[in-house]
Amino acid sequence: MLAAAVAAGAPASATPARHAIAGGKPTWAAVAADKGQVAQSNAVTARVYLAGDQAGLAAYAAQVSNPQNADYGKYLSPQAVQAKYGPTKAQVAAVKQWLAASGFKVTAENDQYLTVTGDAAAAQTAFGSQLHSFATDGHVYRAPAGALTVPADVADAVLTVTGLSTAPSKATHEDTLPGPGPAYVNSGPFSSYYGSNPAKTLPKVDGRTVPYVIKGYNGHQLRSAYGATASGLTGKGQTIAIVDAYDSPTIASDASTYAGLNGDAAYKTGQFKEYDPATWTHTAANDCGASGWYGEQTLDVEAVHAVAPAANIHYVAAASCYDADLIDALNNIVTNHLASLVSDSWGEPENASDPSNDAVYNNIFERGAVEGISFDFSSGDNGDEVANSGTKQADMPAALPWVTAVGGTSLAVGKHGNYEFETGWGTDVAPLAANGKSWTGFPGGFQSGSGGGVSARTAQPWYQAGVVPSSLSASKNGPMRVVPDVAAVADPQTGFLMGQTQAFPNGTVKYSEYRIGGTSLASPVFTAIEALAQEKQGFALGFADPAIYARKALLHDVTDHPFGPNVQLAVARVNFNNSVDASGGTSTSARTLGTDSSLSATKGYDDSTGLGSPTYWYIESFGIRR
Repeated sequence: MLAAAVAAGAPASATPARHAIAGGKPTWAAVAADKGQVAQSNAVTARVYLAGDQAGLAAYAAQVSNPQNADYGKYLSPQAVQAKYGPTKAQVAAVKQWLAASGFKVTAENDQYLTVTGDAAAAQTAFGSQLHSFATDGHVYRAPAGALTVPADVADAVLTVTGLSTAPSKATHEDTLPGPGPAYVNSGPFSSYYGSNPAKTLPKVDGRTVPYVIKGYNGHQLRSAYGATASGLTGKGQTIAIVDAYDSPTIASDASTYAGLNGDAAYKTGQFKEYDPATWTHTAANDCGASGWYGEQTLDVEAVHAVAPAANIHYVAAASCYDADLIDALNNIVTNHLASLVSDSWGEPENASDPSNDAVYNNIFERGAVEGISFDFSSGDNGDEVANSGTKQADMPAALPWVTAVGGTSLAVGKHGNYEFETGWGTDVAPLAANGKSWTGFPGGFQSGSGGGVSARTAQPWYQAGVVPSSLSASKNGPMRVVPDVAAVADPQTGFLMGQTQAFPNGTVKYSEYRIGGTSLASPVFTAIEALAQEKQGFALGFADPAIYARKALLHDVTDHPFGPNVQLAVARVNFNNSVDASGGTSTSARTLGTDSSLSATKGYDDSTGLGSPTYWYIESFGIRR
C-alpha cells in the first residue's frame, strides 16, 4: 500500500519546488567572459533581504500616491508599515533555518535583512546557481552564472540576495567639477545674469555674439526664476534629507558662511542636522575617494537652503559610495522617518549596477511612499551614456519606478530675476582657434549633459502611460520606464555659485566660492521646490510622480531651440589651465546649450528634460483642494 501511494503521487526523490527571486546573472557576466566555476570553498558574505507582503505594500503605495484615489495622503507610520507589510517572526525563523541547512551562518540581522557568511557551495545550495568568475573591464569578478531561486516554502519571505557578485557596485556623485581636495577657481570674464556680458571680441556663433558664462546663480535668482519668490513660500515646517557618501568636516561652517555672504537666511539652531554611521569605509582615492564627495554634499546642502531657506535639512551620510551603504542610509530615513523629502545626487549606469539591488531599492521607496516620503534622484551627467560607457542606457536608481528622476537644463535668468528660457542641458566644447578668429571644429565634442533614456529593466509605470511617447518607451518587452520625469538647472555654464573649504597649491586651506553644475544641482533645487509645494499643500507629497504628471501643463515645457530650429545657442568660457590662477595660462572655448548626445528636449515629454521645469503656477496648484 505504501508503494502504491508513492507511485500514485510525486516520486519520493523529486526535487522540492523552487521559486525565482530578484537578481541573478549581471549584464556584464557574458558567456564569452566566463572563466569557469569558482572553488566551492570560495568565501561568501551576503545579505538576504526579507520580503514581507510585497504585493500589498506596492498596492497601498500606489493608492496613497494617486491624487485620484480615496486613500491619497493616508500615510502610515514606520511601525505600522513594518507590522502590516514586514516579514513575520515565523517567516524570519524559516529563512534562518533554511540558510543554516544550506551551510550559511547568520552574523547580523535587522528588520530588513540577514547578513550571512559561508562559501560558494552554500550559495549554490541556497540560491540554485553556481558562482563563476567573469572577465570584465580588465578585472575578474565573481557572479552568479544563472538565475537565483529559493525553496518554495521560503519564497514568500525572501526578497533577494546581494553580495554574490564581487564587482564594485557603487555610485558616483554627479557634480562636474573637482571636489575640495585640490582647489578649483573659475576664471572670468563672467556674466552676472544671462547675456549681461557679451563676448564681443570673440567669434560669433550662427551670426550671434555669444555671452560669457554665468559667474554662478544665487538662491535669489533661482527662487525668482522658478516662481518661489512670487509664491512667498520658504519651506517652513518641512524637512529635507540629503543622502551622500561621507560627511565633510567643514560642512556646517561652509554652509553658514555661504548663506551669510550670498544673502540667504541664517541657519536657525537645529535647522541643520547630521546623521553619521559608526565607521567610514572605502575612503581611498582609488576607491570611493571620500574627499571627492565633500563638494557634492556642500552643493546639495547650500542649494536646498538657497531655494527653501526655512526648511530643515537632515544630512544622512552613507559609510561609503557602495550600494549596500547607500541603501543603509536610505533605510535609516524610512525606518526612522527622518524627513518627508529626500534628494539623492548619485547613481550609476544601469548596466554597471547590480540587478539584485533593484528589489531592495524598490522596497525602500515603496515603504517611503506609504509613509509619505518623496525620493528625488539626479538622472546623471553623461547624457545617453554612450560617450561614457559605449552603450546607450539610463542610470540607476533614477530609472526605478518609485522615484522622481530629475534631469538638467541650461537656464537663462534675466536682469531682474526673470525666467527667460531653458534648453536641455547638453554641452559640446569647441576651443578657440590659435588665431582667435573661429571656434575649432564647432560645435565640438560632447562633454556632458542631462542623463536620460529608456530602462532595460524597469517596465513602464502607470503614471507614464499615455504621456511618454511610444517612440521613447517601446521595447521588445513592451513599454519601459523612461527618464527623467522633470528637470531643473544643471548646466555648469549657467550653474550655481557654491562655497567650500578647499586646499590650494600654496598649502593654504580656506573657504572659497566657485560655479558648479550637474544634475547634482538639479536634484536639490527640485527637492527644495517640492518643499514649497508641500508647504502649500499642507501635507506630505509622498511619492510625487503621479501628482507631477497630473500637473504637466503647469511646468515649463523646455526645448533645445527656444529661438527656432536654426539658432544654436552657446556661451564663451575661459578656464585657468592649472584650475586655480592665471600663472599657467588660460584656455577659451565655446560651449553649446541644448546638444545632449542623442537625447533631445522637445515639445511635450522628452528624454532630456522629462515634463519640464518648475513654475509659480506649479507650486501654487498644490494649494487647490479636490
